[in-house]
Amino acid sequence: MKSLRSGIFLFVLSFLLLTPAGYSIAGQGDVCLIKISADINPGVADFLKRGIKYAAEKDYGCIIIQLDTPGGLSESMREMVMDILASKLPVVVYVAPGGARAASAGVIITMAADIAAMAPGTNIGAAHPVGIGGKDIGGPMSDKITNDMAAYARSIASKRQRNAVWAENAVRKSVSITETEALKENVIDLTAKDIDDLIKKINGRNIQDKGVLNLYDYKITEYMEPLRTKILKTIGNPNIAYILMMIGLAGLYFELAHPGAVFPGVVGGISLILAFFSFQMLPVNYAGILLIILAVIFFILEMKITSYGLLSVAGVVSLLLGSLMLFDGSVPGVKVSLDVLLPTFIFISAFFIAVSALVFKSQISKSRSGAEGLIGETGIVKNDIMPEGKVFVHGELWKAISKNPIRAGTKVRVVKVADLVVEVEQLE
Repeated sequence: MKSLRSGIFLFVLSFLLLTPAGYSIAGQGDVCLIKISADINPGVADFLKRGIKYAAEKDYGCIIIQLDTPGGLSESMREMVMDILASKLPVVVYVAPGGARAASAGVIITMAADIAAMAPGTNIGAAHPVGIGGKDIGGPMSDKITNDMAAYARSIASKRQRNAVWAENAVRKSVSITETEALKENVIDLTAKDIDDLIKKINGRNIQDKGVLNLYDYKITEYMEPLRTKILKTIGNPNIAYILMMIGLAGLYFELAHPGAVFPGVVGGISLILAFFSFQMLPVNYAGILLIILAVIFFILEMKITSYGLLSVAGVVSLLLGSLMLFDGSVPGVKVSLDVLLPTFIFISAFFIAVSALVFKSQISKSRSGAEGLIGETGIVKNDIMPEGKVFVHGELWKAISKNPIRAGTKVRVVKVADLVVEVEQLE
């Protein structure tokens, strides 16, 4: 019996001494599933960050990211890649279901995973940087951005021991391949027809620095999008953020011009809050925001100062420059599309000018009601004014005074109204 115990002790000690450092069980049992089927934007990046953090807190066996994306913002993609690389849990990126794709930014996200997999009928590639709406960036900036993205893709592929040459070609030449070709080219690690098939194929794999996957008795739990993520995914687009800001400024401007309207002010306030909530996730150029705010100030001053349109012109110019400078132009894809910018700019500028013109016109126009509406009106003296009397003016009988005596029946003009007493003068 003593010999048996000694043998067991020596076996355990030998196992501990001979086992390579860092070799451990990565996690057992449950799998955290994160589904991404959208453009890559700040909302999606925030969703993935929270999903990885949630899975780590719950100590899942691994994280599977089911991906289907046409691409998106490079800055958001870089955030997602950093979160994947920093994850303490094994991360599997699975391009699925059939018909899905990992294009543009999705290429680098897939290659950043510990295990990259694709479903039958999917494709990966075409990672050349483009602007909003798929338009080519053009010019020297295009070469600079392409070189930077190619180096980044090559670095990620090399780190995961995948085909770095293909990754660079996906950026420079926009090459795209099927799941079968991707497996042959060492772009991905395996193909799987569904999630269950994927888990069976990755079970028992040794993940570098994270140990062996033990998923024999697994349960899949999908991490659902919180409300914050749903809002961010909707307003994370620079075009939407720009439109929200313009609506917000227009609403508050109308409320200042016509106090008490309430509804425009409420809509404007909510839109501005949503816009700034989006701006915190985007590379915003604050000079652009200041120019847009300056434009609103010019339009407000137009209502107060007679500038003969000069302040309105300054406001339009400032609004245009601010719109063009709103986002950092050095970041690919993060800018307002001209198809959105020009119509929005024209409409908002026309709105500001129209409101300021109406307010200015109302300020200089003659009042047609109340006591002020009597000034300049003509009437008939009913009782002699010596120096007080009565006059009939504007369909009413008023107490009147005059610097000179005026006989009854004489036509007079109202020159002043004070305390319900009109001061009149005789017409020539």
